[in-house]
Amino acid sequence: MTAETPILYESPAEHIVRIVLNRPDSRNAQDTGLLYALNAAFDRAAQDDGVKVIILAANGPHFSSGHDLREGGSIAEQMAPFDVVGTWCGFGCAGAEGRMAREKEIYLGLSERWRNIPKPTIAQVQGKCISGGLMLAWPCDLIIASHDALFSDNTVGMGVGGVEYFGHPWELGPRKAKELLFTADWLTAQEARSLGMVNHVVPADELAEFTLDLAKRIATKPLFALKLAKEAVNAAEDAQGRASAMNTAFALHQLAHSHNMQVHGMAVDPSGLQVRRKSEA
Repeated sequence: MTAETPILYESPAEHIVRIVLNRPDSRNAQDTGLLYALNAAFDRAAQDDGVKVIILAANGPHFSSGHDLREGGSIAEQMAPFDVVGTWCGFGCAGAEGRMAREKEIYLGLSERWRNIPKPTIAQVQGKCISGGLMLAWPCDLIIASHDALFSDNTVGMGVGGVEYFGHPWELGPRKAKELLFTADWLTAQEARSLGMVNHVVPADELAEFTLDLAKRIATKPLFALKLAKEAVNAAEDAQGRASAMNTAFALHQLAHSHNMQVHGMAVDPSGLQVRRKSEA
């Protein structure tokens, strides 16, 4: 494996897979290649009947700086090398259609797909987890954070109402969700735990060991019972209207992109880009 391999696939213990984001030089920014490589790794673990628990980790000082806004090429060119996993098409279409198709596939679509993997998943988060980074951690069933982990969604500053996988109200509660979006302030690991978004906060040098130990304890349970327990909890969230509300938020997200294209000539408000780049450092 080299630094150019965006995803690493490891088997640290019996019945456990660790999938590792491996773009540390870009703070694990999510270009299209990384997202499809991550999806392939999740598929591999999901379809392996010997795997009971999946850990999502990241190399480098930060879990993820979010979407890679430096990815070049048109939307059609970005999508061309990859086999889509959903049913949306039209990536080369003009206007809002191409962008909506791409984001329906690789952002909302993939995150929702990972959320519904019928096996327990654990996000192992260190450093900064910004905007699109939340869309990797939130679909996981459990989140273990290092004591210095920080979470933020700074998309409102870029003229968008929140990331495409709009889990904020379910992860934080409505009032804290609004505060996070309105201010783009950092949410500490300790505060995230108090809100129920994070399960445990541990010292950075104990993060991997603690997460693996938790995975081992979960892996002693029958896989079918684990699947059923996950399905039951996810169904309870969906009965509260989660999926419908997230689809509405996604539509508003696309409206924001269309507005920005008309006003600024780009999908985001350029005044927010400099602020974002400072937060990624």
